[in-house]
Amino acid sequence: MRALWLLACLLFVCAQTARADERIIYQPLNSDMHLSQGQWRQIWQASVEQGAHTLIVQWTAYGDQTFGGADGWLARALRLAHEQGLKLVMGLSMDAAYYQRIDRLDSAGLASYWGAQLGQSLAQQRHVRQQWNLPIEGWYLPMELDDFHFLDSARRDMLQRQLKTFSGQLDAPLHISAFSVGKLAPGVQAQWLAQLAGLNIQVWWQDGAGTARLPALVRQGYAAALPCTIGIVHEAFRQTSKQGQPFRARPAAPASTASGCHPVAVFELRYRPWGRPLLESQRSEPAAPPANL
Repeated sequence: MRALWLLACLLFVCAQTARADERIIYQPLNSDMHLSQGQWRQIWQASVEQGAHTLIVQWTAYGDQTFGGADGWLARALRLAHEQGLKLVMGLSMDAAYYQRIDRLDSAGLASYWGAQLGQSLAQQRHVRQQWNLPIEGWYLPMELDDFHFLDSARRDMLQRQLKTFSGQLDAPLHISAFSVGKLAPGVQAQWLAQLAGLNIQVWWQDGAGTARLPALVRQGYAAALPCTIGIVHEAFRQTSKQGQPFRARPAAPASTASGCHPVAVFELRYRPWGRPLLESQRSEPAAPPANL
């Protein structure tokens, strides 16, 4: 009986480990262009072997970086990912100064800015759909939400109206992510994210383990308040850089995947053991974009 119990425990642990990487997020950086096709193929094969069925690409345009466009290194790498059986949720356009700009905007300015950025992402969506020659399961909007910039309910209502219009113009489901900085109560934030999910948007909440902005018990409280429709992103890194420095982090095991009824994903590919070539390539570069989801 003891042997059967141990076997059952082992199978449970293995199942949970596999589930951790069912959906894996990849943040493209220009340093990744140095990987060979063989290295990319090995990364995608290993991702599938670890249980991944979906790759969420954070962006396909970052500021003035387009990663080579339809015939560039990113598009070629993602075609290899598809060949290995991975479904693709494609990221849209990200303003490199997004976080600095939303810090300085009042409510009217934020509404105008978001409208302009959504327009750019819609143009990018059409470009990727028409030119990249990839089967696409969904679209990821890389402009993250947090409970500091959207503390005011009027801002949240504005955002909801804009996202409803934007998602209705897409030809596949929209994905977006959020994180907590402790400004909204867990129940209030859960209600806000549930309202966004009610627009047929897949909302992802980052568990915050990598950046550690909040104590672990506080993060757990936010997670516990989330309805089942909200996905949880487990951060597979620990930040080593300080505020104001170029982002640096070390790999770390993602938190337990016993997330109950929630969809789960892992951030980010380069911090997983089989993504090491991406991390090594990044370290050879002088700086990188922030690693927020």
